[in-house]
Amino acid sequence: MTYADVYRRSIEDPEGFWMEQSETIDWVKPPSKALFADNAPLYEWFKDAQVNTCWNAVDRHVEAGRGDQLAIIHDSPITHSTKGITYRELQSRVASLAGALRAKGIEKGDRVIIYMPMIPEALEAMLACTRLGAIHSVVFGGFAANELAVRIDDATPKAIIAASCGLEPGRVVHYKPLLDAAIDAATHKPDFTVIFQREQEVAKLIEGRDFAWHSFQYGVEPAECVPVSGDHPAYILYTSGTTGQPKGVVRPTAGHLVALQWTMTAKYNIAPGDVFWAASDVGWVVGHSYICYAPLIAGATTIVFEGKPVGTPDAGTFWRVIQNHKVKSFFTAPTALRAIKREDPTGAFIKDYNLKNLQALFLAGERADPDTVNWAAEKLGVPVIDHWWQTETGWVIAGNPMGIELLPIKVGSPTVPMPGYDIKVLDEGGHPLPNGQLGAIAIKLPLPPGTLPTLWNAEARFKKSYLTTFPGYYETGDAGYLDQDGYVYIMARTDDVINVAGHRLSTGAMEEVLASHPDVGECAVIGVTDALKGQMPLGFLCLNKGVDRSPDAVIKECVALIRDKIGPVAAFKLAVVVDRLPKTRSGKILRATMVKIADGESFKMPATIDDPAILDEIETALKSIGYAKR
Repeated sequence: MTYADVYRRSIEDPEGFWMEQSETIDWVKPPSKALFADNAPLYEWFKDAQVNTCWNAVDRHVEAGRGDQLAIIHDSPITHSTKGITYRELQSRVASLAGALRAKGIEKGDRVIIYMPMIPEALEAMLACTRLGAIHSVVFGGFAANELAVRIDDATPKAIIAASCGLEPGRVVHYKPLLDAAIDAATHKPDFTVIFQREQEVAKLIEGRDFAWHSFQYGVEPAECVPVSGDHPAYILYTSGTTGQPKGVVRPTAGHLVALQWTMTAKYNIAPGDVFWAASDVGWVVGHSYICYAPLIAGATTIVFEGKPVGTPDAGTFWRVIQNHKVKSFFTAPTALRAIKREDPTGAFIKDYNLKNLQALFLAGERADPDTVNWAAEKLGVPVIDHWWQTETGWVIAGNPMGIELLPIKVGSPTVPMPGYDIKVLDEGGHPLPNGQLGAIAIKLPLPPGTLPTLWNAEARFKKSYLTTFPGYYETGDAGYLDQDGYVYIMARTDDVINVAGHRLSTGAMEEVLASHPDVGECAVIGVTDALKGQMPLGFLCLNKGVDRSPDAVIKECVALIRDKIGPVAAFKLAVVVDRLPKTRSGKILRATMVKIADGESFKMPATIDDPAILDEIETALKSIGYAKR
């Protein structure tokens, strides 16, 4: 069957298509049908099924005789250690932790917050919750106390599972003081906490409230898998909201299982026993879907990596991991690849490693600029596949279905819609636009299985955020276009489309051009307020390592490049060279914050920012060209 056949069937016969995919999951009670539309526009999938996520991710592989296969490889260049956990060991560890949680009163439907670094115990905590039918909410380890407190008050957890510390290159991040401060600040108080003591730092426990990971499990009865209904939330994952109040994305159990299993075979071409690596963090959606759940549901081996693309110890660390663990499919963010390319523009490190097992590199999280994609494809000699999805969807909206057929790669496009995603490009009035025209990207309802059915305790906000702008559609918040072959192009967040003297221009298109300059390692374009034209584009350029030319000369060439490739209509005349760009910990550039600084407006420090000091550097750079005047 070709991709076209599969996609057409998913749109024309979603009921038949998704019931067929559901046969890959072990059900306690199979669903009677796929789609439940009685509460439209709030749709649900496989609602009347009974199932358990942990069984499908762990126990069934042991039952199938593959208990001795590695389930998890932990690779930490920071602690200089590597260890493997088999499926049988994982089953035993997860059942023990779940039993200890149950002995302390955790039951189906209870919430548990997980606040941990990149260690296997983070996955074990997630799986132990789903084993009991408890709903986990992972908060990025080391997140600020006030942000953790907000999530404690929204999720009202009965317990919090944390580690004593996280490790960054050259420093220890003290989790326990942050956790204590968050609990003090929160209105809701958990019944107890469980602390995994790392040898790099042993935290002080509060008697009666805090329990040590190992002693807490001593002598408990291991827990069996508890069946839950198909619509039961597997987890809540908070994503930043425009109001500053985080949105709790709900992930329904059954649809999550079916969709993730489908993606592992059809999208990433992964079979049981293959090694899959997503270089992300368990605090993000990629970490939920493609470090913890999907590889394990598919019976693959997943890698938990505690390190950075550069600096632990060098720009070759990714290639070392791929070589040593025989990684077949590798998934990372374009920003990580840009960091490696900036540090090692000639790809010298790549030549030091044997990457014969690698079949493809997958990119998601930010737009993958053509220059970075072409660099990686040339240096690695494998397909470099961009794909596009969101925290809200939990899996790929548009991608290249390598396990069905590898479609021609068009650099700059995440390829084509995946099954169940009926993508349209709309104008401001909600009317479909012709191919090639930039507009708001929306998805015709219902969304496919595994996507968010609502927000945690915020149904009205869910409808307002996603369903009201274009009735009958899910609003993605992204802008782009479709070409004549149905390929999707994501050019910017809707907010990043700027209006220069009545012309709607994509900052993403300008970034593509700037990134093609041989001296530019990374860049960002924002729209700043202009009295005459409404908005003007302003570029930030980070130069490659070893570039010793004058910044003014590079800027002049970049201005000429935009004029040549996009035209005078872009009115691109302003750019500044900076050492680094402000980003979230998952690598997204904080463009909206940069706009506020440039326009001299006050702003709230983004909770997810990787290093707040960068904003001072951005402000200084902007002042040097006459902006950021407050």
